[in-house]
Amino acid sequence: MRSPVPESQPLLDAETLGIFVRASRTKTGMGIHEAAAFCGVAVGTMQKIEKASGDVKLSSILTVCKMLGISLTIGSRVNS
Repeated sequence: MRSPVPESQPLLDAETLGIFVRASRTKTGMGIHEAAAFCGVAVGTMQKIEKASGDVKLSSILTVCKMLGISLTIGSRVNS
């Protein structure tokens, strides 16, 4: 079942990231096993990212985002 891709928004929590990852994966028609293999991560890692549960290495998150076409932007909220 396809999940709609939400509008761009600030990444404030793991749940938001999980929603984007699941939506991007299902948009391509990939199952979780296929997407994990495509991204080069374990199925459990993909599940943790999508469900925002457990700890996942930043390098794995960045790889999944890159492979699924999710862009992340970094910036500072501190005024200079």
